[in-house]
Amino acid sequence: MEVAVPVAAERVRDLRSEVADPQVVEKAKRRRFSASYKLKILEEIDEVDRNPGQSGAILRREGLYSSHLSAWRKQREDGALKALGKKRGPKGKSPEQVQLERLQRDKARLERELFKARAIIDAQKKLAEILGVDLPKITDLDSDPSE
Repeated sequence: MEVAVPVAAERVRDLRSEVADPQVVEKAKRRRFSASYKLKILEEIDEVDRNPGQSGAILRREGLYSSHLSAWRKQREDGALKALGKKRGPKGKSPEQVQLERLQRDKARLERELFKARAIIDAQKKLAEILGVDLPKITDLDSDPSE
């Protein structure tokens, strides 16, 4: 029985070494090519097409496929490469929208200042009434003169 124990331990070690590596392989990322890169490659290929056999070397060097070239040529003909060169994301605000937002902020600030000024004037009136000081009459610009 003494011989059986080491054999069993050896089998466990063998099984452990056969277990697959638990490391998760990163998912391949999709390659993206800028419009300027596409145009540069197309121009280079167009120049080389005069000498047969050179375009394959460029494709191997850049890690591209011939299907890339055909799709890019079609895009170039359709004028899509110019559109692809534009940056993605939210568009900037129009000058009218910027001015409207600025005016709304100014209006809100002025309304807060007016509220503070009216509160100060009311406090001054009450203080003058308590002290018995007569304040000169000031016509209220906000009120209707017909009242």
